[in-house]
Amino acid sequence: MDSNTAAWLTAAKSKPFQVQPAPLWTPAENEVLVRNRAVAINPVDGSLQSLAWWPLNYPTILGQDIAGEVVAVGPNVTRFKYGDRVLGHAVGMATKRDQDNAFQAYTIVQINMACEIPDKISFESAAVIPLGCSTAASGLFQEAFLNLQFPTEPPQKPTGKILLVWGGASSVGSNAIQLAIAAGYQVISTASPKNFEYVKKLGASEVFDYKNASVGDDLVNTLSGKTIAGVFDCIGGPAWSICIDVIHKSTGTKFISTTKRGFPKPPEGVTIKQVFATTIKDNPVGEAVYKDFLPRALKAGVFIPAPEPLKAGEGLDSVQRAVDLYETGVSARKVVVSL
Repeated sequence: MDSNTAAWLTAAKSKPFQVQPAPLWTPAENEVLVRNRAVAINPVDGSLQSLAWWPLNYPTILGQDIAGEVVAVGPNVTRFKYGDRVLGHAVGMATKRDQDNAFQAYTIVQINMACEIPDKISFESAAVIPLGCSTAASGLFQEAFLNLQFPTEPPQKPTGKILLVWGGASSVGSNAIQLAIAAGYQVISTASPKNFEYVKKLGASEVFDYKNASVGDDLVNTLSGKTIAGVFDCIGGPAWSICIDVIHKSTGTKFISTTKRGFPKPPEGVTIKQVFATTIKDNPVGEAVYKDFLPRALKAGVFIPAPEPLKAGEGLDSVQRAVDLYETGVSARKVVVSL
């Protein structure tokens, strides 16, 4: 086994990442060590580097999306073996352990946050899934949020309820749409017109232009006489007031899961709450998604790795360029680096 290297963030707000040696980690119980073949970049990586808004112990490693091969398993791990192709959500942002972060050659992953990759799916495509999937799952299925029934393959029987996903072309939205449909819910969504067909391909029955001045009224009219399962807001900002108004005027679960903080106080009877992806590692949602659902759905080809990967380079030296790429604007794509 090779020695480990990582793209280190040496101090708060420092640039660029420094590619330097890192320990070669040993997996503990319920963990595997993965040789990363691709990592994906998320907007949070750039904000953590530039703004240092989350407490971190420097020097540190960032990154949450990995895809690669299992090279070691922890005690009593039977689900995975050496050589298995896997994707995983690296949860170092929560554990504050360097071994649990993605931007390195080898990463420790919890087995309830990892999933087998079918041979037909590339490492780069698989790497786009984890954080978006975990974020969506945390807002959809946790008891403290929308508390929807779990997804299955084949899908659950239709519930007759409708979920509104605001920002369906985003990474989180792309996963939320597919997870909700597998759980038995109809999905309507918002996106820019150029991404309408993409969002419909993921399974949304109707898509509305989020920039249209009448989008709120259009959504209220569409939901009239129907039961809403809640709202998953992937964008925040101006979307909050519209989502709050729509759900306030609709029948059903008046709850909004949102990926952003700083939302306004909703009216009485409406709840809005920010999700945090890594929380599913500590409850049944992680296993329900990464063990019970996702492997079957990927193998059957009914769950699409989305958004499409946008390769920014090869090797850990490309991580900084990949992180910076988001500042130029990326739509319906997710930046990846091959390792």
